[in-house]
Amino acid sequence: MAKEKDKAPAFDDIVFEDRNKEYGAYKLRKKYNRNVSIALLIGILIMGTVIITPYINAKASDSRSRRAERQVEIKMEKLDQPNEQVAPPPPPPPPPTDVVQQQKYVPPVVVDSIKPEDVKQLMTADQAQTEVKNTEVVEVQQQVKEEVQEAEAEPEPFVVVEEMPLFPGGEKALLDYIAANTQYPEIAKENNIQGKVIVRFCVTPKGGVSQVSVLKGVDPELDKEAIRVVNTLPTFKPGKQGGKPVPVWYMVPIAFTLK
Repeated sequence: MAKEKDKAPAFDDIVFEDRNKEYGAYKLRKKYNRNVSIALLIGILIMGTVIITPYINAKASDSRSRRAERQVEIKMEKLDQPNEQVAPPPPPPPPPTDVVQQQKYVPPVVVDSIKPEDVKQLMTADQAQTEVKNTEVVEVQQQVKEEVQEAEAEPEPFVVVEEMPLFPGGEKALLDYIAANTQYPEIAKENNIQGKVIVRFCVTPKGGVSQVSVLKGVDPELDKEAIRVVNTLPTFKPGKQGGKPVPVWYMVPIAFTLK
């Protein structure tokens, strides 16, 4: 058998020979190499993070700068609406039936000679006043009839109806359309003007957009742009009251935000 070689004791064992090895210094010296390796690894990770982080931030900043300089944020809010349904307007009054009929004009017959008994008596002052009054009554009745017809042609828009108007695709599609077609005015962008514009418009019985106005404005340029976009909206599904299409007021808030 080969002789077993005597193994030389470690330096720490020589230093702490005949000493209390449970003392903290012995344990620290035994773990010195491992602690140095761990510290070196941590230092490398920290240095790598310090070097790589600015590079990542520079790339992210460059990516953000390539995006659009402005963003238009469109938010649909539930505006205050009356809880009670608005009753339909009363039917128009029936046209007057007691219209005075004007006498038909009969052209005179020209004769060579006139007999005394054929001469009609001249109209008195009372008769002339009565005929003038009858003519005025006819004109007033015709004017009232025209006003009633105009009122029937343009009824007052409803605020709340049984079936509210609906944009093709729903409210999300309405927001997407407004966001895609809104152009932030350059003057407002240069002066950092932001805010929310509330626009009211009427959805007609045929689904069109009319009577566009600003209920709450921010700046003339932003208000003008909001009105322009609303005027370009496509046809809605009209609102209905009692199963019939009716004009209905519709409100939409448009928030102009610079980021």
